[in-house]
Parts: sequence; C-alpha cells; structure tokens
Amino acid sequence: MREEKSIMPVLEVKYESFTPVEKNIADFFLKNAEIGDLSARRIAGALYVSEASLSRFAKKCGFRGYREFVYQYERSFQAARDFMGAENTTEVFENYREIMEKTHSLLEDGQIHRIVKQLYQKKRVIVCGKGSSGMAAQEMEIRFMRIGVDVDSVCEDDRIRMQSVFLDKSMMVMGFSLSGETESVLYLLREAHARGAFTVLMTSKDDPRFRDYCDELVLLASRRYLSGGNIISPQLPILLLLDIIYNAYVMKDRYQTEALHGNTLRALMSGERAARTELS
Repeated sequence: MREEKSIMPVLEVKYESFTPVEKNIADFFLKNAEIGDLSARRIAGALYVSEASLSRFAKKCGFRGYREFVYQYERSFQAARDFMGAENTTEVFENYREIMEKTHSLLEDGQIHRIVKQLYQKKRVIVCGKGSSGMAAQEMEIRFMRIGVDVDSVCEDDRIRMQSVFLDKSMMVMGFSLSGETESVLYLLREAHARGAFTVLMTSKDDPRFRDYCDELVLLASRRYLSGGNIISPQLPILLLLDIIYNAYVMKDRYQTEALHGNTLRALMSGERAARTELS
C-alpha cells in the first residue's frame, strides 16, 4: 500500500468482514482521537487482545505487520488533523474532501484501466441500482451514451431480474449498491457472471463473497464515519468514480469520443429547434 493513501477507508469497507476481535481493534482506531503510545504491547493490553491478533488484523488490512499498520495510521491521522486545523473550512467541504481522499485510497492500481478496456470491448453495457444508486445508474447511461457507449440503466426490481434473461458474454454488467445488500442487483451480477458477461460491483461493503461473481469489485468511500451525517448526497461516492471512469474512457481515444459527444449535442439541439418551429 502506498504511503500517501489513508488507511481509514480500508478499515471502514472491511469492517463487516472482521471477526469480533478484529472489530474491537478497528473500533479503537476508527474512534481514536489522539496519537499516543500505539505499541503492540500497550494496545493489546488496553483492548484485551493478543499481540498476535494485532498482527493478523494488520495483515488482513493489507499490511505486512502491525508496525507498518501503525506507521501508516499515524501519517493518516496527522494529515487529517492538519487539514481540520485550517481556517475557513466548512463541514460540507470537509466531508467532500474526506470522500475524495477515501476514494483515492480505495482505488486499486490498474482497476480503472481494466474497466475502461471492457467498456471499449463489450457490445452492450447494463448498469443497475435502486434508489440513489439507481439515479447514479441513470446518470451513467446519459453520459456514456453521448460518447458512443451502448448502455442501458435498469432501476426497478422486476426490470433488473428480467434483464438477466438476455445476458451473454458480449455484455458488461455494472451494479451499484452502497450497502452491498441490494438483492436484485446482486442477483443480476450472479446471473451475468454465470452467462459469461463481465461484471462490476460498486459498493462500500468489502464482502469476500462478491469476488466469486464480480470480475471487478470497486470499493466506495463509506459515509458511516463522516461528521456531516446525511448532509452529503449518497450518490456522491458513485458519481465521483463515474467521473474518473468517464475521464479515462475519453482520454483513451479523445478525438473519437469528443466527436461523438459533439454529434449527440448537435442532434439534441436540432430536436429542440424542431420543437420550437412546431410551436410557432
């Protein structure tokens, strides 16, 4: 794990997969308000766990051991405190900054490139979600359709389930579920994987079972520990990732995608002119 990335979002997305002992350790580091003696001996004693448990916990979070975990934790802690001490910051701005930082920390190297490659190769893309995730799915359809991607969004349980009948290996299926518990979305991804489609799940829940039927598991920043509570739109983590994917897709063949985008805008404008002519 690269040093410039925060480890807090890693703890958040892996939290549900931790054992009770590991959750106890994670709770301490997520809620800790000051840097003190974080040695394995002191923390093990304070939490009534073994030093071996601390080591296993650190390795489950992607570190070589507890010492490396603590080193990165202290760096992340200090960086967050430095920002919070800045003047004229607002609660909303801080929450936005935190989501962006977490998104950067959770991105796997090469993951966006692999997804963009599939967007270019697959003949059709189905993107699904419900509620706020469904609104993000519709946003993806509108944006990517304008640059030549054959994409459809499905946002209702019945339509999501019916879509599974028409899947094959020429397609890509993307599911959005912040909770990781939207059964119709998970159902479509399982069916898509079984039929040979390329599958992507965007979620804030790092459940190892998802990897059984998702070719790419994109972890989203969790809002659980943000100070702003519900003042931040739940769509934001998804939309931020879509912006990153969109930019990478456009940059892969910028001339062609900009030309397609220009053509779609001209088609929309011509439709508007025709409608005004009919009204006049």
